[in-house]
Amino acid sequence: MAARRQMILARAHARIEARAHAAPVTLRSDAPREAVAQDRVETTHDGFFLTRRYDLRAPLFDGGQSEVLAREVFVATDAALVLPYDPARDRVLLVEQFRMGPYGRGDPRPFMLEPVAGRVDGGETPEQTARRECREEAGLDLRGLEKISSHYCTPGYSTEYFHLFLGICDLPELGQGRGGLETEQEDIRTHVIAFTQAMDILRSGEANNGPLVLSLLWLERERARLRAAG
Repeated sequence: MAARRQMILARAHARIEARAHAAPVTLRSDAPREAVAQDRVETTHDGFFLTRRYDLRAPLFDGGQSEVLAREVFVATDAALVLPYDPARDRVLLVEQFRMGPYGRGDPRPFMLEPVAGRVDGGETPEQTARRECREEAGLDLRGLEKISSHYCTPGYSTEYFHLFLGICDLPELGQGRGGLETEQEDIRTHVIAFTQAMDILRSGEANNGPLVLSLLWLERERARLRAAG
């Protein structure tokens, strides 16, 4: 019950944040949310996760409105993700864990390499979540945070919204460790690897997690600046 209550509060927090921090409009349509005519909304699943079905009519690019569209959406929370990086030693930390997405797709290797990640709880900023999750999953205290992006990950059917960071920190020697909270049934293995090895797994396709790919590409672009700053 407590976990479900936290999810409800986190979803409500995400909805407030969506209205308060809308992305700029310079190229895309500036049609507001209110231009969508909502005929009916139905909650189709209400457990730890939540799904809703909408019957609605959306604005058309050439004017007018669409026919009634039946759409289902997975109502998720916002999440903070952070790639820990040690600029002095030029190494990163990745977490590895079993993931239901690859398993449900039929992937023969359902364990994924990822940035540190966690749900943004109600009343928490993404930056606070990033720091908390680094302590919980990897035992790290960050010295600083660099914002990479804020974005929807699968806007076709999910409300989930990612705040992606690079975390400046001091990393231990190269190798593996363990992390996660037993109370959340987390079984996490951490990998501290050189930047060059991280780029190798990016090029080979072993890094097949979207936020990790984006984080490594951003780090490749900004690495010289970060290393010069120490």
